[in-house]
Amino acid sequence: MREQDYAVHGQQIEQQEVSKVLRNTYSLLALTLAFSGIMAFVAQQMRVGYPNVFVVLIGFYGLFFLTAKLRDSVWGLVSTFALTGFMGFILGPILNRYLGMSGGAEVVSSAFAMTALVFGGLSAYVLISRKDMSFLSGFITAGFFVLLGAVVASFFFQISGLQLAISAGFVLFSSVCILFQTSAIIHGGERNYIMATISLYVSIYNLFVSLLQLFGLMGRDD
Repeated sequence: MREQDYAVHGQQIEQQEVSKVLRNTYSLLALTLAFSGIMAFVAQQMRVGYPNVFVVLIGFYGLFFLTAKLRDSVWGLVSTFALTGFMGFILGPILNRYLGMSGGAEVVSSAFAMTALVFGGLSAYVLISRKDMSFLSGFITAGFFVLLGAVVASFFFQISGLQLAISAGFVLFSSVCILFQTSAIIHGGERNYIMATISLYVSIYNLFVSLLQLFGLMGRDD
């Protein structure tokens, strides 16, 4: 009887911990998305040009690994906002490019609405169904290398429809990552809300940018 009580108590503690991580993750995610949006607006108003790709990669991976290292301290929060602010700032020039296109405002608004719909729908599905999505880890690993190979190939070969396929692939990849990451939180695979936040943020960011590219390419083909 006592062992059963211990098991029930352990489950209650586990559920409380999951609820705490979820609450902290979505609160921080909302704040970082808002901050990222502000930084994108600032970059738009300043008419900042898109930085060199090496600056983007060094800035992103440098801040990402710094955040991972500091994830258990208050400095991890500072690094999280530095990372998401940086990503928002480089989003500004991308938005200006699309807004300067014919029908660009519709492309941006459609990508934003679709991103919100996909993220909300996928998150709700996992949170309500409580399904374990850990089996997707193999697909994510394979998908990463496939997409990496496709991106590299796009630099050397002008293949018709390749950019469209890459954008669609990143939409699917980001969607799967959202399923996997949300499941990891509710099943105890991710107990650190800072890491959970930046993982979801990166997936949402990639989803939005990929939808921008996808809608932009489709509109241009028309």
